[in-house]
Amino acid sequence: MLTRRGFLKFVLRGAILAAAMVGYPLSEVMARPRIQEYKLTPPNWTPGLKLKIAVISDIHACEPWMSAERIKGICDRANELDADLILLLGDYVSGMNFVTDYVHSQDWSKAMADLKAPLGVHAILGNHDYWEDLTFQRDPSVTTFSEAALRKVGIPVYVNEAVRLEKDGHPFWLAGLGDQAAMRPGRRFNRTRWMGMDKLQATLAQVTDMAPLILLAHEPDIFPQVPPRVCLTLSGHTHGGQINVFGWKPVVPSRYGPRYAGGHVVEDGMHIIVSRGLGCSIAPVRFMAPPEIVLLELG
Repeated sequence: MLTRRGFLKFVLRGAILAAAMVGYPLSEVMARPRIQEYKLTPPNWTPGLKLKIAVISDIHACEPWMSAERIKGICDRANELDADLILLLGDYVSGMNFVTDYVHSQDWSKAMADLKAPLGVHAILGNHDYWEDLTFQRDPSVTTFSEAALRKVGIPVYVNEAVRLEKDGHPFWLAGLGDQAAMRPGRRFNRTRWMGMDKLQATLAQVTDMAPLILLAHEPDIFPQVPPRVCLTLSGHTHGGQINVFGWKPVVPSRYGPRYAGGHVVEDGMHIIVSRGLGCSIAPVRFMAPPEIVLLELG
C-alpha cells in the first residue's frame, strides 16, 4: 500500500524530474562551448601543408541567450586555440522571438573584432543574416547590415568569391558561397518562392590553379553538388538539430533530414564537416546538442 509519505516522495521525485527535463535544455543553451576537434588529410591535399583552423558558426546574437559579452568570451576562447586562420560560417543575427532584447550588429561585430589569426579571419553569411534584413529583402542589390558590420571591423566577407592564401610556402584556396536560401518569398518582396544567392560554378571558376580548395557554405545542402575539385566543405546552419534524443533528431533544417545534421561526413570520397554551432533559432532549446567551436587540423 502506498503510504502518505511514499506518495509525497513519489510526487517530489516527479517534480524534480520534470524540472530537470525543462531546465536542462535551457542550461545547455547557455553552456560553455566545447571544442570539437577533427584531424584529417583531405583528398587532393598538398603534402607538407598543415593547417589549424578554428570554425565559429551560428552565433544568433540576442539577449539573454547570446549577449555581446558572451560572444566576446567565445571569440577569446577561439583565439586561445592558436589557429592559423579563423572561419565564420554565418548567422550572426538572432533567429527567434523568445528574447528580451536584440543585439545590434555594431555590438556583436565589435565583440568579434578581437578575433586574430596569422592567416586572418574570413566570413560568409547565413540565411538569417539575409532574412532579418528587410532592406535587403526588398532590394537584394544592397549590402546586408551583417556584411557591412563585419567589414567595418576588418573581417572580409565572401559572397561567391574565392581567395588564395599561403602557409609555409604552400598555397591553398578559400571559396565562400552566397546563401542558398537568402531571399524570402512574399507579396511585399514581390517573390513567389525562396531564392538563393549561391553561385557554385562561378565561385569555383575563380580558382586558377590546383592548390587545395576549401569551400565555405552556410547550409550543407549544397554538398551533393560539390565537385571533387573541392578538398573539404565546411558548413553550419543545422545546430545539430538542436534537439537530439539519443540519435533521434525530430527537426533538422535540411531537405536531407539528419543526413548532414552535424559532424564529419564522407560520401563518394568527398568530405564535409558540419558545425553544430553556438546559438539557437526558433526557440532557445538545445538538448544533447551542446554548442561548439570546431577545431580542424588538416594535413
